[in-house]
Amino acid sequence: MDAQTATVAASAAMPNIPSANDVVMQTMAQAGPHVAKHLSMWDMFWGADILIKLVMAGLIVASIWSWTIIFHKVIRMHRLNTLADQFEEAFWTGGPLDELFNRLQNRYTDPMSAVFCAAMREWRRSMSKGHTKSASLRGTLEQRIERVMQVTVGREMDQLEKHMGFLASLGSNAVIVGLFGTVLGIMNSFGNIATMQNTNLAVVAPGIAEALFATAIGLIAAIPAAIAYNKLSSDFNRYGNRLDAFVSEFSSIISRQLEEHD
Repeated sequence: MDAQTATVAASAAMPNIPSANDVVMQTMAQAGPHVAKHLSMWDMFWGADILIKLVMAGLIVASIWSWTIIFHKVIRMHRLNTLADQFEEAFWTGGPLDELFNRLQNRYTDPMSAVFCAAMREWRRSMSKGHTKSASLRGTLEQRIERVMQVTVGREMDQLEKHMGFLASLGSNAVIVGLFGTVLGIMNSFGNIATMQNTNLAVVAPGIAEALFATAIGLIAAIPAAIAYNKLSSDFNRYGNRLDAFVSEFSSIISRQLEEHD
């Protein structure tokens, strides 16, 4: 009886040692409100190191500019296809080309009309100088008109594809820039651990969150830019092929017109 009483007394005197799971849960409960306070996107941005802020701000500005380019190009491409349909309908109705040129020469707003007007100006200039009277001059005239159309196509396509290089660069490099911010955030987290000699969640979480936030911004900037670049490049190539086809067809018409002067 005395031995049993001594055992009970000894058990009561021993301190209550919490389990490892209890320690973890207690630490997370204590750190939870402090961590949550710093894990909103706004707080992560303003709480980040100045260099990480610059990385994030640069990616956000680049993303906004890329969306501006994307919307402008999509609207522009839709309008150009509509105008090209209208021009081809007027061109192939069989009406006099001189009348169509007189109507468009000072009011064209799309590349296909620009190509047509450039060819007609060269045609009229050569006709006024009598370049269609000899076979040799007619041959050089046909080549010159085709060259003028090709130069116009190149100039119009260069204007249409302006800023596409920015989308390509952003789509391929934004993630790398975001990873640079990620590396800086992780380095800051390890620095905080070394300074405070503590691996508590409240010490580690802010820096890790900033690091992941920089990566997320990089992905948000890169993915739409890459998708838009591929889609717009395909649309521009299709439109460029349409212009090249018109150049070939119009060159054939000019060739027949020159043969009629023989």
